[in-house]
Amino acid sequence: MKIEAMMLYFLFIKNQYLVKRENSGTDVERGKGKRDIMKAPERITIAMDKDTFAVFKKMRDELGVSQSELMREALKFYSKHKTLFEFIEDKKVYTHAEMLSAGEHIILDIDHWLLFLNFIESHPDKEKFWELHREVCQAHAEQFKHKFYRAEYILKRLETCNFFKLRKTSKNEFTLVLGSDVPKQFVKTELEEIFAGMGFQVEIKEDFAKLRVKILHEKV
Repeated sequence: MKIEAMMLYFLFIKNQYLVKRENSGTDVERGKGKRDIMKAPERITIAMDKDTFAVFKKMRDELGVSQSELMREALKFYSKHKTLFEFIEDKKVYTHAEMLSAGEHIILDIDHWLLFLNFIESHPDKEKFWELHREVCQAHAEQFKHKFYRAEYILKRLETCNFFKLRKTSKNEFTLVLGSDVPKQFVKTELEEIFAGMGFQVEIKEDFAKLRVKILHEKV
């Protein structure tokens, strides 16, 4: 009986020791987890050229934030919107912002756009529409003339409106891919009136769902 009692006591002590050790290890791990939470943030050093640092300093002062906060927010913004930078040209983003913020343009579904054009073609007073369209385009020509826009820039601006996809085939030649033959007359008329109003000599040829534009002469 004494031997059995001693064996049971030994097993009890051993079990208590193991439990205590296990709990002790858990406490250590928990303590480690707490230390990880309280761990100091990672620090990095960034080299900037003169122009980049000037932009960095200007933004920091304008926003009234620390250098670290500015970098953190800039990285978060880029991470969230990186597809915008990868697939869209900077100038297109600025042009979209300019057009929409001024309240002079709207975003129109392509199906509605084609619906309007098809309706116009079947309307008995369609010639009145084309007459008014030319007047609007002439007004655009006056605006562009005072801004000293070049012919290629105008084509890129209209591409930003999603009228067509622009392909530059040579220094002065461009292909405008319309995606449909329906808007061809609308776009061709707009280009003819704008370029004529700005004093540019341009040759425009029609193809199926395309327009081919050749810049013969433009005022500088």
